[in-house]
Amino acid sequence: MKYEANIGLEVHVQLSTKSKIFCGCSTRFGARPNSQTCPVCLGLPGSLPVLNKEVLNRAVKVALALNCKIAGKLKFDRKNYFYPDLPKNYQISQFGEPLSYQGYLEVAGRRIGIVRVHLEEDAGKLVHPELSVKTSLVDFNRAGIPLLEIVSTPEISSPEEAYRYLSLLKSILGYLEISDCNMEKGSLRCDANVSIRPQGTASLGAKVEIKNMNSFKGVKDALSYELSRQEKMLAGGERIIQETRLWDAAEGVTKSMRSKEEAHDYRYFPEPDLVPFVIEPAEIEAIKDQLPELPGSKKERFKKDYFLSDYDAGVLISSKDLADYFEECVKSYNNPKQISNWITGEVLAQLNLRHVRIKELGLLASHLAELIKMVDSEEINIKMAKQILPELIEKKSSPAEIVKNRGLVQVSSKDQLAGIIDKAIEDNPGSVKDYQGGKVRALEFLVGRVMRQTKGMANPRMVNEILKERLKNS
Repeated sequence: MKYEANIGLEVHVQLSTKSKIFCGCSTRFGARPNSQTCPVCLGLPGSLPVLNKEVLNRAVKVALALNCKIAGKLKFDRKNYFYPDLPKNYQISQFGEPLSYQGYLEVAGRRIGIVRVHLEEDAGKLVHPELSVKTSLVDFNRAGIPLLEIVSTPEISSPEEAYRYLSLLKSILGYLEISDCNMEKGSLRCDANVSIRPQGTASLGAKVEIKNMNSFKGVKDALSYELSRQEKMLAGGERIIQETRLWDAAEGVTKSMRSKEEAHDYRYFPEPDLVPFVIEPAEIEAIKDQLPELPGSKKERFKKDYFLSDYDAGVLISSKDLADYFEECVKSYNNPKQISNWITGEVLAQLNLRHVRIKELGLLASHLAELIKMVDSEEINIKMAKQILPELIEKKSSPAEIVKNRGLVQVSSKDQLAGIIDKAIEDNPGSVKDYQGGKVRALEFLVGRVMRQTKGMANPRMVNEILKERLKNS
């Protein structure tokens, strides 16, 4: 029997505000444990939460970017459960009347529904010292950090589509500049609900929640494993149990954690210390006016204005910083296709090599543009340019300075090249014979000999032209 997957994703995003969601405590990462707490985020008796306006504005911005409807009335609820890092024994969240609902994301031509986007506070963090198996410490600095939960409909059909959904969502959040989306710091977390059902049927199968995935690749791998596990169970006549499982990346398996809670297990009830309120339409319109150009629109503009391929435009708009960098380069040198080629090739290779983002690379857009311009004008050849690129990054000098200091000006004089080319012909009669006999690739060998002789400084176009002329007349 063939099965189809139904995957829903719950993404928690930490909003990068300076203070917490219901108090004025700092949200700075890496501070001394329990140094950023107060009676409100510790839930001490008599303390009263006050909603951070900037948190609300950022949340509305995300909801609008995800094509959601903004609720007419907002209220907060208490989600009751006990956990050692939850000082109040309840979490202030939104259940009955969330911030927004019924949105969607266009993922590679398919619309994936967004059930809701709502606000909530984070819990603290448990710390287990390596040398003590009996001790657990708790750091409440995270308690009250503003979170946004983005819940998709369970209509993602494969691990690959889940990966694309998450990549696009992260890109949009980056464009909105509302979070650093750093998964290592816990700014972006993802849980997945997975079920399978016989292909063509309507009802959903038993739902398994997967937690502990700390990268998009981890999500993809965990989903692949879990779908395979469920298919094998059904094929073997076993029943799938609704439960929460943990992803063990080291072993590449999901492991049972606990039975899955339902909403009624949390005994939600309205938060009595935060009264329901309304966001005026004028406020929503004002926030909508602040939305930047989002990845989808930018991609279409890049294709239209710069005549880029769908692939190139897709790579360039994958992050706002990279897209901005590309446009900065184009301002310095109006050759978008060549600039796109360099950024999607050599520059991305340098980013991957150094594990940094474009803003951290230290390569000025004007310097990259100047380098490409020097190649186009045949001052230097492409090989020299690729050699110079790491120096531009490390020394911060301009391409012209590096070329001058290293004496790398390309040899484009026919008189200078003629003798070297004649010597290459004389030393390699076999290749000459091959070329004249119709083996075109023999020419590449002769060009290579000239390039070696000139230490890569000859103008390859000119070498090709002179060689062909010489071989034709010899």
